[in-house]
Amino acid sequence: MMIQPNIVWHPTAITKEDRQHVNNHKSCVIWFTGFSGSGKSTLANELDYQLFTSGIRSYVLDGDNIRHGLNKGLGFRQEDRIENIRRVGEAAKLFVDSGQIAITAFISPYRKDRNQVRKRFEQGEFIEVFIDCPFNICEIRDPKGLYQKARNGEIHGFTGIDSPYEPPVNPELTIDTVRYTVKDAAEIIINYLKDKGII
Repeated sequence: MMIQPNIVWHPTAITKEDRQHVNNHKSCVIWFTGFSGSGKSTLANELDYQLFTSGIRSYVLDGDNIRHGLNKGLGFRQEDRIENIRRVGEAAKLFVDSGQIAITAFISPYRKDRNQVRKRFEQGEFIEVFIDCPFNICEIRDPKGLYQKARNGEIHGFTGIDSPYEPPVNPELTIDTVRYTVKDAAEIIINYLKDKGII
């Protein structure tokens, strides 16, 4: 996507580092990726709650919620999915620039798209978390009834049924949501943030 020639980046008076200093923690994006039903949104909200109660500024960007507004006009064709993730990446970057921790919960099925988002962040600011739940378990859970609709032919281009999912090769974290409770999984991520000096 080409930037118009007459658009110039306007520098801000307050830097990201200034905001991080006031917040007393660094900022980053925690990018959850995995199949529908793997537990991304549940874990994202538990993590957000635990961070909030610890005085950490964070915000969840959820796949379904974003499609109610910012990405309302996008469908599920491959080009729409690519644009969906690009826009979310840019929104997450704004949150990180504001000194907050952005938590995203999107299937984001394509490695290339996730890697393109990663390139928009400074080293250590993009934390890819693979929510590793076996496909058959996700389909059994089917919290929104989407797998059944896809099997019935009511939904086309559904990840794992008739559209591919490319798992991360080297994610910062892999969380098995069958093995860990949601609270334990959130604690694993919080410990990672502490170890990296983010919080």
